[in-house]
Amino acid sequence: MRKKIDMDIIKRHPLNPIITRHDVPYPCNTVFNAAACKYNGEYLLLLRIEDFEGKSHLTLARSHDGLDFKVDEKPWILPSTDPYFEPYERRGVEDPRITPLEGKYYITYTAYGPYGVRVGIGVTEDFKKFERISLATDVDNKDGVLFPEKINGKYAMITRPAGRGGKMNLMWITYSPDLIHWGESRVLMFFSPGGWSTFKMGASTPPIKTENGWLVLFHGVRETGGGVIYRVGAMLLNLEAPHIIEAYTPFYIFGPSEEYERVGDVPNVVFPCGIILEENNELKIYYGAADTCIALATANLEDILKVCYKVPRTLKKP
Repeated sequence: MRKKIDMDIIKRHPLNPIITRHDVPYPCNTVFNAAACKYNGEYLLLLRIEDFEGKSHLTLARSHDGLDFKVDEKPWILPSTDPYFEPYERRGVEDPRITPLEGKYYITYTAYGPYGVRVGIGVTEDFKKFERISLATDVDNKDGVLFPEKINGKYAMITRPAGRGGKMNLMWITYSPDLIHWGESRVLMFFSPGGWSTFKMGASTPPIKTENGWLVLFHGVRETGGGVIYRVGAMLLNLEAPHIIEAYTPFYIFGPSEEYERVGDVPNVVFPCGIILEENNELKIYYGAADTCIALATANLEDILKVCYKVPRTLKKP
């Protein structure tokens, strides 16, 4: 019997997938790409759920152990009916991330409408009431993740402006005084060497503060003759000047290999949106698999930091 080769940095939970559409207490096509946080001693996932029209909304799931989740009976965040937001969310709200900041929980999400995708920002204090703050970007832009504290007095966010007219899908960083007006934008991450993310890339999980820098998991996409493959890398950003990349993985550290990651509505996808750092330095990573289910993986924080420095490289930006 052949031995399975695995980098073994990020480990799948043996009970994966932990949430499928059969766990949702109302009819839906699929569930994937969940934000994650801890609130009042409970693990919360904010699930992207797609209905049979192909539109997505967001629903909460709750757990006492971070593994066994119960999905709420009804959606929490539906596409807005507010005249300002409605045209840009008409086709759904997608791919949320949760950032604890200033005693509140800020939620970034993809607003999807007939004119393209934009990054939306909202806030909650109790996971009951949700208030929209802004559509923070123009089209075509998504994968917004907020930093969990202000940097030099300003909010900071990583986004992924989509490629137009042959331009590239890269990560950018941008700043704001109020979560509404954004600017001082600059390219953050250029395509990694090695060819694993040459089609597009974007931030996956909100930054985690470490002594070494801001740790961010990101996804890279490669185009192949059989379709695209979504995989995961990691980078460390300077604490005071996060447009500076201190270290990163020039190779992917997590990619689709299991059947639930290989087969689904969109095959060959692992897409983390949620991450929780436990007191023992364990990272719980919640990811969408094949745009069809939610899975859980774990990693040791120090192992991720070490692999970022494993291959010394200088990232050259355009």
